[in-house]
Amino acid sequence: MCLAIPGRITSICDPDPLTRTGKVRFGGICKDINLALVPEALEGDFVLVHAGFAIARIDEHQAARTFDLLRELP
Repeated sequence: MCLAIPGRITSICDPDPLTRTGKVRFGGICKDINLALVPEALEGDFVLVHAGFAIARIDEHQAARTFDLLRELP
């Protein structure tokens, strides 16, 4: 089973389409994430991240729902 975690893009560091990276905030943690798979994502957008790669852009409501579900886990 794979788990993707939502995070918000705070900055885009490398705009090159093949090596596009950015800072993504997950609650209080900020990580460098590869954004090459979501070329449409912009600063401030929420993305789903798996293994260091943003794999999809999602809206704020979806991100909040996912965070709520994760908080319910034991």
